[in-house]
Amino acid sequence: MTDLDEFLDAVVPRLVEADTALHNGDPAPRQAMWSHEDPVTLFGAAITTRGWSAISAVFDRLGANFSDCTAYDCEVLAAGTSGDLGYLVAIERVTLSMGDGPPQAITLRVTTVFRRESGEWKAVHRHGDPGPAEDLVWLAGS
Repeated sequence: MTDLDEFLDAVVPRLVEADTALHNGDPAPRQAMWSHEDPVTLFGAAITTRGWSAISAVFDRLGANFSDCTAYDCEVLAAGTSGDLGYLVAIERVTLSMGDGPPQAITLRVTTVFRRESGEWKAVHRHGDPGPAEDLVWLAGS
């Protein structure tokens, strides 16, 4: 098994579990997947911040706003590792309710950077955005 295979096996199932929980209102698994040591940064689809306490608060706010996740998929487009750093580029598709609204489908382009800490991969940066619709159609067809 290659370093990349080990990275993907360690990260992707945890990411799917953590983000599904977040989209059902529970931020704890995503918070556990993140490093609590600086530097950590979040360039979210709606909120950008840095530092663990600020990022943790964003995840709490998202969890309080999300519910009823009926579908979540993480399509990995690219990934790599170099020593104790790794990255994952993906298209995330989720169907969930926000606030008291009806379920809606959302697609994000997401890049996550990981740092190995005490033998475990921890997220240290996430950039997610909806991207231009034509880009998402092109990526889905690749």
